[in-house]
Amino acid sequence: MTARVRTFSNAGLTFDVIDEGPIDGPIAVLLHGFPQRSTSWNEVARHLHGQGIRTIAPDQRGYSPGARPRRRAAYRLSNLAADVVALIELVREPGHPEWDRVHLVGHDWGSVVAWTVAARDDLVATLTAVSVGHPAAFMKSMAGSQVLKSWYMGLFQLPMLPERVLSDPGSAHHMLGSAGMTREMLRTYHREIVEYGALRGGLQWYRALPYAHPRVMGNRISVPTTMVWSDGDTALGRRGAELSERHVDAPFELQVLEGVSHWIPDEAPEVLAEIVCERIGTARNGTSAARGH
Repeated sequence: MTARVRTFSNAGLTFDVIDEGPIDGPIAVLLHGFPQRSTSWNEVARHLHGQGIRTIAPDQRGYSPGARPRRRAAYRLSNLAADVVALIELVREPGHPEWDRVHLVGHDWGSVVAWTVAARDDLVATLTAVSVGHPAAFMKSMAGSQVLKSWYMGLFQLPMLPERVLSDPGSAHHMLGSAGMTREMLRTYHREIVEYGALRGGLQWYRALPYAHPRVMGNRISVPTTMVWSDGDTALGRRGAELSERHVDAPFELQVLEGVSHWIPDEAPEVLAEIVCERIGTARNGTSAARGH
């Protein structure tokens, strides 16, 4: 599909999209995490455009004003994945050498959705997962130190309190700043999440976790995959990233960024774009990256 996409619909919801870069280039779908929107990919996308890649970044369920259902069950992982599948079906062109499948990139919660959608190798050519490993690998890592890093996931299950804490500038700056967000990123957070009315929808992703079906969490991946993890991540340990290889039946590479916080797309956009381009290049050239670290 060569026309620009500004919105798309699924299950009666309407999603906003940033579609930029060479219109005739291979398509990279970029999925944001919490608490950010599609704009978190701006710098990464700019570097990808310079390499001839078209980027399509949606504001996902709970973030787009036209896609904010109230019930937490609406945010189960299968629904989040179905939204992205609907977008891919809209932009792909079956049979075309460049556009029949997309290159999927996700950060944080966007990575969880990307792992889920990447099980569809008829829609996805490559996967670059950033920060969060395969859902089954993440769950296994919870048996170790990850459970302590994920304390906030329990907090977010509570009604109303997380909204109050994360809407308050002082509390939000302490919580998100301690995870590596800069002052500029925090200003963006307040403008694009809190003031935009997207905070509750973002929190619903966590509250819907009890609805996640084990089959969805355990999907195997058969497309070439790169896992990107940073050693300055206070929320996610290395174990989940390492275990992800066990769930990939295709070339797999683990890239570790040193001295970088959780917010990889913001903090290391050029490096991340290079990694994405390398993964896309292996598919376009018909080659396979060696497994390794």
